[in-house]
Amino acid sequence: MVQEKNDGINKDMVLPPIQQKRPALSWELKIKKKLTVPTCLGKFRPIVGQCCHQCTPDSLHKKLGQNSSLGFYNLLSVNETHTRYRGWLVRRVCCVLFVSGCKVYASPGSNRLERVCQSNRVREALTAEHKAPEGGDSQGQINSLSPFLPLINTCIIPGLLRFVGWVMLKMGASMFDSIQVNLNHLPALHKASQEGSLLVYVYMRQSIMDCVLIPLVLFCRSLRVPYTVCPFQIYSHSLRSILQKVGVVLLPPSALTEKDAEMDRLYLPVMTSVGSVLQWLWSLLWRRPGGSVRIHIAQPFSFKEMCESGRCRVDEWLPLQDLLLPVILHNRTERLFGRRRMSWLLPSSSHYASELKELTTERDLSIAITLHLIFSVTSCMAVMCTSLVSSLLLYRHRKGVSTSLLCRDVAWLTDEVLFRNKDVGFGGSLVEVVHYSLSQLAPHLIIAAAPSRKDPFIIPRPSLAATLHLTLQAQIVTHTFILEAVGACAVSAMLCEVANSGISSRVRSDGVDGEEVTNIMEFDVVLCQSELTERALQLCHLLPPGFMTPCQSSQSFALDAVDSLVRCGILIMEEIPRDVPVCDFWKREGTLTWTTSDDPYHSDSDCEEEDLRSYKISQPSQCPEMLFFLCSMLAGHLRALCWTTTGLDLLHTPLPEAEFVAQIHSHLRDTANKKKQHYESCSEEAAHTAVRTLIDLGVLSEERQKEGVFLGVTPLFQLSENRQKLHRFISQYLYN
Repeated sequence: MVQEKNDGINKDMVLPPIQQKRPALSWELKIKKKLTVPTCLGKFRPIVGQCCHQCTPDSLHKKLGQNSSLGFYNLLSVNETHTRYRGWLVRRVCCVLFVSGCKVYASPGSNRLERVCQSNRVREALTAEHKAPEGGDSQGQINSLSPFLPLINTCIIPGLLRFVGWVMLKMGASMFDSIQVNLNHLPALHKASQEGSLLVYVYMRQSIMDCVLIPLVLFCRSLRVPYTVCPFQIYSHSLRSILQKVGVVLLPPSALTEKDAEMDRLYLPVMTSVGSVLQWLWSLLWRRPGGSVRIHIAQPFSFKEMCESGRCRVDEWLPLQDLLLPVILHNRTERLFGRRRMSWLLPSSSHYASELKELTTERDLSIAITLHLIFSVTSCMAVMCTSLVSSLLLYRHRKGVSTSLLCRDVAWLTDEVLFRNKDVGFGGSLVEVVHYSLSQLAPHLIIAAAPSRKDPFIIPRPSLAATLHLTLQAQIVTHTFILEAVGACAVSAMLCEVANSGISSRVRSDGVDGEEVTNIMEFDVVLCQSELTERALQLCHLLPPGFMTPCQSSQSFALDAVDSLVRCGILIMEEIPRDVPVCDFWKREGTLTWTTSDDPYHSDSDCEEEDLRSYKISQPSQCPEMLFFLCSMLAGHLRALCWTTTGLDLLHTPLPEAEFVAQIHSHLRDTANKKKQHYESCSEEAAHTAVRTLIDLGVLSEERQKEGVFLGVTPLFQLSENRQKLHRFISQYLYN
């Protein structure tokens, strides 16, 4: 949800007045009184969500729309200019005329069942599963395919699709003020659709309306409406019949509860009740619209180009235990280059497929495509104003902040986001942006206003629900600053090592309580580039999927993480003086050789000196605060790993996978409740990610039995000494 104001560029986006049923609170009035200088935000709209430069360069150059028009297209803003006609009557029925003029691609379902039965792959699958005898009659095959009839009978009828599109537009107008689509995202989609290739849309579900909004956007822009898989079970026969005729693939009535785990808790009771669905749809027409929706579309890329070009390298992928266990257990410093293999990203085609000792190249390539999709969906999302405020309250002002200081930080953080070529999903004056953000986040904040204070004081509520909500809102900011966050954690790890080693240094850390820097800190430590890069490299292997660019090597990512701290002013680079140049030393030793100019593997740069760089932390007053602000972004994930490691002592393994994750989740919640803080580390997602990371590390083992998958602690980490080493390795990146 986002509110935007007309700033001369976004013509369709108007920030409506914040309408309250209650009188305006004093803190709202004080914000408007205190800050009256309008600061225009969000005018810069970068092209985000571009496809991979390395794997799919042809897709990047061919489909990238060189469109200079900025702004958004509002689906709900339908008037007579969107039709071929004009006049008083046209203005009354313009929505009907607009829908009738949209291009629709029919997809009939006739003869589909017979074509499916004639497929050799279907016959082989039925024979392998013992559902149909080899060479059996067609009637037996049809009976075997009866559970899949909802999928096979799905079709797209143009007339019905237009009617449903009209209904969705009317419903959308009753629910939202606007539904916005970035105009720069659409030309690439049009070019891809004109080529006639099969388009597959992958989306990150954030709302129960996603399955409706995405096809509606494509329909209103005369793009081919894709078949949509509905992840919810729908029992109404009339509604199922309608959805099947507009391209919605429904689950069979006998679907297991595996899919139900991904359902929205409110959507299931509404969609599965005897006759309440129509009442729910009717009630939406009388709802008062509130809020706006923005739909972000990443640039399409060619699967064929990615698979056949050979540019996507998966042969260097290594298990996480090969990358980190030598460092954790034996403190070995030699580098192991390669990407972390995450085979669990791709669901197994067979229940026992994970028993294979070696993964095929095709499976690794499928996982690479999955990583590209996850990263593309994340990178195309804009940063909302509520995300900025949430990240500042969580990671910079955990103990509270005045409104004037918060407004200053929002302006600063917005500039930093735009500097990193990330789109922002808001516009208008700074006063309106902060006022709207606090209004949206008010249930999760404590706002203290007293006559003696000039500014209201804002504190995030110290509760599980409030912290998890703010953390969810702040995730996109963490993705934006991931390079700086990894580099900052690496710097923090080296500073802690220096402080614990007793080496003389002017590192005064008594003012750091793990949440906020309260006193001035002095850093007079020289950090070696190679060691700093090594710390960043080790940390990036622990990151969840979606943070790193899929085709960027881990080594390159670590180098960029260190360089990003130089760009943002946290580190100052300095050269180590040498008495004797490196080239002179090599000449004396006879190791410097010259090659012919036509040798493609050598160049004149072979005689250049190797750069030995070191870094010092800059001394401006804001540097320590900025450093710990960045470190806090990854603290929730790292702390969950630490708590999970310590919680292994409390489990009697092996346990079924679901029960194991549930007990870890319970342990994380109990730990956070005991400490009365750090609730961002005890979410269900944090528990799943921590368990999966420990499996990849070789701490936990998977054993398949008839009852399912069982998890247990491997013999290597049944030793408390090794678990302590793992805990120390992870906790070094926690700045507190």
